[in-house]
Amino acid sequence: MNYETIIGLEVHVELLTKTKIYCGCSTEFGGQANTHVCPICLGLPGSLPELNKKVVEYAIKAGLALNCSITKLSRMDRKNYFYPDCPKNYQITQDELPLCRDGFIEIELEDGTKKKIGIERIHIEEDAGKLLHTAAGTLVDFNRSGVPLIEIVSKPDIRSPREATLYLEKLKSILSTLGVSDCKMEEGSLRCDGNISIRPEGTQKFGVKSEIKNMNSFKALEKALSYEYQRQVEAVNNNEKLLTETRRWDEASGVTLVMRNKEQANDYRYFPEGDMVTIKISDELIESIRKTIPEMMHEKCERFVRDYKIPEYDAGVLTLSTDMADFFESTAKLSNDAKSSSNWLMGDISRLMNEKALSVKSLKFTPNDLSELIKYINTGTISNNIGKIVIEEMFYTGKSPKEIIEEKGLIQNNDEGFIVEEVNKVLDSNQAAVENYKNGKTRITGFLVGLVLKATKGKANPQLVNKFMLEEINKR
Repeated sequence: MNYETIIGLEVHVELLTKTKIYCGCSTEFGGQANTHVCPICLGLPGSLPELNKKVVEYAIKAGLALNCSITKLSRMDRKNYFYPDCPKNYQITQDELPLCRDGFIEIELEDGTKKKIGIERIHIEEDAGKLLHTAAGTLVDFNRSGVPLIEIVSKPDIRSPREATLYLEKLKSILSTLGVSDCKMEEGSLRCDGNISIRPEGTQKFGVKSEIKNMNSFKALEKALSYEYQRQVEAVNNNEKLLTETRRWDEASGVTLVMRNKEQANDYRYFPEGDMVTIKISDELIESIRKTIPEMMHEKCERFVRDYKIPEYDAGVLTLSTDMADFFESTAKLSNDAKSSSNWLMGDISRLMNEKALSVKSLKFTPNDLSELIKYINTGTISNNIGKIVIEEMFYTGKSPKEIIEEKGLIQNNDEGFIVEEVNKVLDSNQAAVENYKNGKTRITGFLVGLVLKATKGKANPQLVNKFMLEEINKR
């Protein structure tokens, strides 16, 4: 029997505010344990929370970018539960009246088709602290307690682990572009819980669901969901009873492990947060926030293909980050050569950045410098191979192409008489290669052209070398 996978994701995103959601403590990552705390985020008796307006604005901004409707009259609620990293024994969150509802993300599948993944809700809430398990016992750090979160809950529209990864990648790209979160999964700024069940293909009833907690990388998400699918299929085929469970992904063993059974539903006893006023959202506020939403990366990608006539693959790579996209667009406009701009950024420049673990922001040269290099190549002042030498020098020194070319004497030699003479010198010294060419091994010309370029230290115009190589070798 074939089974269909049903997946829904709950994504927790730390917002990029300077202070916490209900107090003025810093949200800066790290710091000595329990130093970014106060009576409010520690839940001490008599302390009163005050909602950070920027949190509401960032949540609305995310909701608008994710095609949600905004709840005009909202509120905060108490979710009651005991856990050591929750100092108040309840979490201030949103239950019945989330700030954003009924949105969607459109992902592109491997076959080129597009699919909408529904978003059920986005609500704001506070993060918990962090437990530190040591040999001496368990310690708790409340620095993260009260850091503002949005929880983005998808509808169960995802049908494979790969679709889940594409959804999360697209979500991360949108939130990063908005500037509402740094989305650093390695620091816990973006964490994902996955709900997965299976059902026989062609049926409508959902199967027994497992929740996999706190996956903090795309690779972990896909591997955990793939494993869990296989585990559930094997259990059903072996007539084993599946239980509603919360599980965790164990990277070392490559399996999901049971954390707790959820057959008995948790009673969180939600009720309105009495210490906070109702949240009223005006149309004017929504429209003012809408105007601050920048062009999304997927929109930028489509525009690059349309306006700059570059391949879709190139546009996809160039729009992986805002900095790379901006560098490309500036270079393309200045050089009037979008394809060369794309090639240099995706090729030699990306290679050098990867070798040194640097970002586009760290480059010592500007789009104007790169466009100048492209113009030197396009006008025949230097060859493309010489350009590779120049770009490395630009990368390490920050000097302009003009400075480097003049200092190293790299100007391309277009003297036809000189090039013909060098071609004939190579042919005279390689009679066996000439004979091979006459016997039909015409690819040998590439080897001979390489010898000319080597002899001229790369300065001879490659196009002219190719032209005269064919002319001179055919005369023999």
